[in-house]
Amino acid sequence: MTDLISLTLAEARDGLAKKSFTSLELTDAHLAAMEAARALNAFVLETPDRAREMARAADAEIAKGERKPLAGIPLGIKDLFATEGFRTTACSKILDNFVPTYESTITSQLWRDGAVMLGKLNNDEFAMGSSNETSCFGPVANPWRRHGANTTLVPGGSSGGSASAVAALLCMGATATDTGGSIRQPAAFTATVGIKPTYGRCSRWGIVAFASSLDQAGPIARTVRDAAILLRSMAGHDPKDTTSADLAVPDYEAAVGKSLKGMKIGIPREYRLDGMPPEIEKLWQQGSEWLKAAGCELVDVSLPHTKYALPAYYIVAPAEASSNLARYDGVRYGLRENGRSIGELYENTRAAGFGAEVRRRVMIGTYVLSAGYYDAYYLRAQKVRTLIKKDFEDCFATGVQAILTPATPSAAFGEGEKGNASPIEMYLNDVFTVPANMAGVPGIAVPAGKDAQGLPLGLQLIGRPFDEETLFSLGEVIEQAAGRFTPPRWWGP
Repeated sequence: MTDLISLTLAEARDGLAKKSFTSLELTDAHLAAMEAARALNAFVLETPDRAREMARAADAEIAKGERKPLAGIPLGIKDLFATEGFRTTACSKILDNFVPTYESTITSQLWRDGAVMLGKLNNDEFAMGSSNETSCFGPVANPWRRHGANTTLVPGGSSGGSASAVAALLCMGATATDTGGSIRQPAAFTATVGIKPTYGRCSRWGIVAFASSLDQAGPIARTVRDAAILLRSMAGHDPKDTTSADLAVPDYEAAVGKSLKGMKIGIPREYRLDGMPPEIEKLWQQGSEWLKAAGCELVDVSLPHTKYALPAYYIVAPAEASSNLARYDGVRYGLRENGRSIGELYENTRAAGFGAEVRRRVMIGTYVLSAGYYDAYYLRAQKVRTLIKKDFEDCFATGVQAILTPATPSAAFGEGEKGNASPIEMYLNDVFTVPANMAGVPGIAVPAGKDAQGLPLGLQLIGRPFDEETLFSLGEVIEQAAGRFTPPRWWGP
């Protein structure tokens, strides 16, 4: 049974179709793995009864000869996605025991395609964080450790539970969201594959909002092919989301293994940062050589406004968060701390319900939107954002089909090692991922090697709008060249 959890999603799908095993057996194997891995704190809610019910339904459909794309595949769901009848808290005390009466569009599409829900996954509170240390359920542990050390490492954030669970073989794939790198950074830290699709490719309806013009859902999976299979089910137009693009969803899996001959790949000079670790530089060079060997033409490109992406992001995102989080007031749902007046009720509820990082970002956002500072900060940041988007447009207009960059400036770090002295230290983790969110273009992180301490490192590919297919084709070449990595097991009985 334990062998079942080591299958890729594609292998499990084929095994189920051939009736080599049942969905119930596959689901039970993952539920047992979850139980043995509670030390990782990846799941904040386990739903074994619902999982077995869905698995039995999938088995009945498979027995009748029905072929749904994800029939019987056990998945984990980030606690940002509303799941009807099951607690959804965004890992914040302020949504204390909130049970939605509706289903997010993305999860409803996964259930439509036959997937099985194992439970809800841990994340940074309201998706605000780069390490999964801000969750009200406590930090998630990375299944990877440094050679010869017992230090608990972070899995990255905000989708740390999703990345940790996939890397530790607790689920065959997971939903995640990416506002400034929250899919790609944890994927790079855990040797999993994570794709942030083009803004508008996946519906945001039913996902707890952080920054509405930046948030985008996507999958974290074990392989590039698995990510392609999941994205096909997750993507698509949704009339309930006005920012959702009314475009046909391609067969992403068909792009895996396509020839790359003659493809033009850009190497942006602005991503060569001062003080970048030599092993990141070496990995980037290695990735370039792998793509060249596959028939790609590599060209130097310039994205001149890259250096402004991070400061502009940390104005735009908190501003939108300040607006979105105003709805949490203790009146209609979630936590309620009484007060002598309505103002005191709001103050008491928000003080008790929001964690330190969320409070910090709400205050920054409120400040930059205030009357005296709106033009000086928010308006200027939006103008910079337009320039960042134009950099990508100009680059792709020259015939470049994708851009290769590092995914993160370092490997995973230890719990409590960053951000205590200054939050900016933590924010710098998003330096390579934020520009794609500001421009709304797709990006994928693929495991590409290890550092001197045996920790995984990832490379990022950034693509043209709505051209995720090219990213899957390129990502698979890097995956084949680098090989797959699994962490040595240290958790559980």
